[in-house]
Amino acid sequence: MEYLWAFLCGGAICAVGQIFIDRTRLSPARILTGYVVCGVLLSALGLYQPLVDLGGAGATVPLTGFGHTLAKGVRDAVAQDGWLGVFTGGLGAAAGGITAAVVSGVVVALLFRPGEKR
Repeated sequence: MEYLWAFLCGGAICAVGQIFIDRTRLSPARILTGYVVCGVLLSALGLYQPLVDLGGAGATVPLTGFGHTLAKGVRDAVAQDGWLGVFTGGLGAAAGGITAAVVSGVVVALLFRPGEKR
């Protein structure tokens, strides 16, 4: 059942993004940025954690999940370090994912060379 809920949750989040791309004049970059901000706001209101509990990876993998991770990291760091946590919490919480993305990008750039499309 966990796989089904993850699929449905992640699919719904991605479907909403596709509808925004198809039906509005917003650029994909603005939509993706909006997803991160939406994740932060829903997390701040306490509405995103129940979605994570239900959808698991279907809720944490999309960009709304990245916003949730940032907000959760800031909340935890502020509780531990005070106001300094506002500046350090988000990056500390997302450091593993950011590092994985950068390392993967470097490895792919070293393995493949760009070429002209024919």
